[in-house]
Amino acid sequence: MSIIVQEEKGLFHLQSSGMSYLIQIVDGYPVHVYWGATLKHRATMNELLIHTSPGTGLDRLPQEYPQYGSGDFRNPAYQVELEDGTRVTELKYDSYRLLKGKPELDGLPAVYVENESEADTLELVLRDGYSGLQVVLLYSIFAERNVIVRSARLINQGKQKIRLLRALSTSVDMFGHDNMEMMYLSGAWAREGNIQRRSLLQGEIRIDSKRGMSSHQFNPFAALVTPETSENHGEAYGFSLVYSGGFEAVAEVDSFGCTRLGIGVNSFDFAWLLHAGEQFQTPEAVMVYSAQGLGEMSRTYHRLYRNRLCRGKYRDQERPILVNNWEATYFDFSADKLVAIAEEGSRLGIELFVLDDGWFGKRDADNSSLGDWYEDRRKLPDGLADVAKRINGLGMQFGLWFEPEMISPDSELYRQHPDWCLHVRGRRRSEARWQLVLDYTRPEVRDYIYESLAEIFSTVPVAYVKWDMNRALTEIGSAALPPERQAETAHRYVLGLYELLERITSQFPDILFESCSSGGGRFDPGMLYYMPQTWTSDNTDAVERLKIQYGTSLVYPVSTIGAHVSAVPNHQVGRNTPLDFRGSVAMSGNFGYELDLTQFTNEEKDTVQRQVASYKQVRGLVQQGDLYRLQSPFEGNGSSWMFVSADKTEALVYAFQVMAVPNAPQRILRLNGLDPELEYTVEREGGGESSLYGGDRLMQLGLPLSYEPKDYQSRCFRLQAIQ
Repeated sequence: MSIIVQEEKGLFHLQSSGMSYLIQIVDGYPVHVYWGATLKHRATMNELLIHTSPGTGLDRLPQEYPQYGSGDFRNPAYQVELEDGTRVTELKYDSYRLLKGKPELDGLPAVYVENESEADTLELVLRDGYSGLQVVLLYSIFAERNVIVRSARLINQGKQKIRLLRALSTSVDMFGHDNMEMMYLSGAWAREGNIQRRSLLQGEIRIDSKRGMSSHQFNPFAALVTPETSENHGEAYGFSLVYSGGFEAVAEVDSFGCTRLGIGVNSFDFAWLLHAGEQFQTPEAVMVYSAQGLGEMSRTYHRLYRNRLCRGKYRDQERPILVNNWEATYFDFSADKLVAIAEEGSRLGIELFVLDDGWFGKRDADNSSLGDWYEDRRKLPDGLADVAKRINGLGMQFGLWFEPEMISPDSELYRQHPDWCLHVRGRRRSEARWQLVLDYTRPEVRDYIYESLAEIFSTVPVAYVKWDMNRALTEIGSAALPPERQAETAHRYVLGLYELLERITSQFPDILFESCSSGGGRFDPGMLYYMPQTWTSDNTDAVERLKIQYGTSLVYPVSTIGAHVSAVPNHQVGRNTPLDFRGSVAMSGNFGYELDLTQFTNEEKDTVQRQVASYKQVRGLVQQGDLYRLQSPFEGNGSSWMFVSADKTEALVYAFQVMAVPNAPQRILRLNGLDPELEYTVEREGGGESSLYGGDRLMQLGLPLSYEPKDYQSRCFRLQAIQ
């Protein structure tokens, strides 16, 4: 058991192989004592115990699930409104329960275990004697991972209604750390994944999404780090929310230097009514501790999300190399044009052809037909099945693009069911991209989408689906909900989406689903539970992708990162970069192409054929290996990273220089993650003799690195241990 209970001291010690998390019951309140490197001696724990004196207020206690209204004036973890209009509750410790393994969360995605020996779970039961509110705090700790997973279940055990106004997944009070900093990912459409790092002073830093999705602007992740924390050194405390809707993460420093970080469903425009006996389950927050810097924090998240969040047939399989027709044709295509691109792809070794937007309804532009999920026989006279059959005949799989959460006002579906979109009676229906959002709180809407997609999946050999979502939620109301539940709409939308995704992915387990939201607008752990990869950004420019993919890797494994080579001049920024450079960047993810292969010269086709063959040799390592970031694109003219196998016998290094440097100095690239006792052959892709280096030498002295005197250069090295 990874959880030690000392009832006489009111102490709960959650312990993994490299981490301890301590909770103490103080005056009836669960108090946060410690989170960090493993504590093994009880005497050490005794020194950490918190003692109060008469008159000590809640404002001075580092709490586990703080409340407002009883003396703590910081941000609370929860807030409720009682039937009499008052908002004061006081949760006190009632009991605890220990469970082997990790329970599932009803209706919500969650990390999981395959054997109950992998984790242990503590349930702390808190009660408010006046209202009958019960809160169960769930803590699951993994035995061999520095991971603790937290959530809360709020239950109305009273006789009157309770209205939740705030219900975060976790709140942690960090004391004893001076000058902490908050890290997070920010951005916008086409420039996601920017790493931000800000000093925490008295006051607060807040990131959130009010868009009904996790958003391009902020990812549902934050980390607390010390000023000296770097890629390989120092402490990092990560918080990642397994949720796909509006969220908040707030770091607050009080007047005594204590930092409180809370994360969960956004309390803005949120409420949830609990009748007697009803309960509300928060999404879970995955908390990671690292004593070896940001890199180890990231790898902990990567291993967990790759193996215990993603599910299904493709979790451990190598992902196919694809070509997508979007930037090649946009809406203007015929069956013969699609097959021509696929024929060229097949000759070059590409394994999957994806038909993007424009195949359904009367979709000649992005202003119509969303919701009409039937093939357009004007463009495809013999239907989707014929196109898929012809492409399968080339030895390639067939994939399709959908946007199932949207409805076009110019569609047969909207003309039949104008009330099926999110809307508020009598108010304007805001269109974005000429589309509205379907009301996924309604089971009949979800049933229609399921039946429409299931009909296609049952008659067309679809091997891959790109599930897109191209706008945020507005007029967040539902015609199917009563007035007192309208503020539940946004969260009910997400729960409805999860219910539909569970139904579809369970019914069609052989389809590889990739999520997308205008690129990275919904790149979050909640979606990865149903779809093991995400289209990272609509920006396919290789220079921009260095930052986007590097930043995204702060939390998410490379196996989840979709990365494609597109045409030049790039359609987003107009930049011209060499095909080799574009290929190396895209091969650092789930590799593919997004262009018209029939327009390539013979020389370009030779390059593509070489890239495809090379990726097939290394994709197992890229997609399942450990990532070590070596050089940040946010800090200079270059970037580099490497992938290392679990047994450290194989590695792959990518290095990039954006702009040429005149009379450049000698460059040395220090590697990481190797076995210092092993010797490695180092072979540069594309030419040059292999060399033999010791692992210690490569990590301490580094690998010599040189570039040609021109812009946009990439280098790739393959390492193999001599045994």
